[in-house]
Amino acid sequence: WDETHFGKMGSYYINRTFFFDVHPPLGKMLIGLAGYLSGYDGTFPFQKPGDKYEQHNYVGMRGVRLYRLVSSWLALLCFSVQMLELSKSVPAALLTAFILIFDTGCITLSQYILLDPILMFFLMGAVLSMVRSNSCADRPFSASWWFWLSLTGVNLAGAMGVKFVGLFVVLLVGLNTIYDLWDLLGNLSLSLVMFGKHLLARVLCLILLPLALYTAMFAVHFTILNKSGPGDGFFSSAFQSQLIGNNLHNVSVPE
Repeated sequence: WDETHFGKMGSYYINRTFFFDVHPPLGKMLIGLAGYLSGYDGTFPFQKPGDKYEQHNYVGMRGVRLYRLVSSWLALLCFSVQMLELSKSVPAALLTAFILIFDTGCITLSQYILLDPILMFFLMGAVLSMVRSNSCADRPFSASWWFWLSLTGVNLAGAMGVKFVGLFVVLLVGLNTIYDLWDLLGNLSLSLVMFGKHLLARVLCLILLPLALYTAMFAVHFTILNKSGPGDGFFSSAFQSQLIGNNLHNVSVPE
């Protein structure tokens, strides 16, 4: 059923038809982009689970360009987190990667048009970026330190932009940041000015950057979906007047 739902959402983006859904837009926009790049024209109705795709080019949306690529990277990210930062053990890292590679759930999820593989990619990316940023703690404000801290913010925005369950990794990074700042505050050799710089850097990379990217996702979402569709009724008359094909299109709507 979920593939039917998210496949239809991807078709809406290709057809630029406005719709309303409970999830943030990033994952569905990536599904639509995968379909568009692979030659899917957005005409399959996605009416009920099990319908045959027949001549419709669903391959890009279902896996080759997006999901299997993302799922392949998950194993590499898990290996990197274990090997480079956590256990620093090759056997432990290999075991973690192989467990993920041969997990039935991950294999199944990677074969269908779903948000979960994209969500897991950003979740794991946020964890990797966080631990890599922690490893640069002995050289703060270096290029690598800024890179991993900023990449953590980007991955947080990606996780939240796919599903709201991404809040859990935001909580994880937030707790790690609080612990890090508390440790810095207790360092008597560190001046308050330098502590303020550390605090400002984290506000910039882990709060303002993710919020800006998250907002930008919705800006792209509303720019693409400029035609009237099944989601019109959830929004105001003033908003509906901006949608091509709506009965109120270009009508002056008083406040």
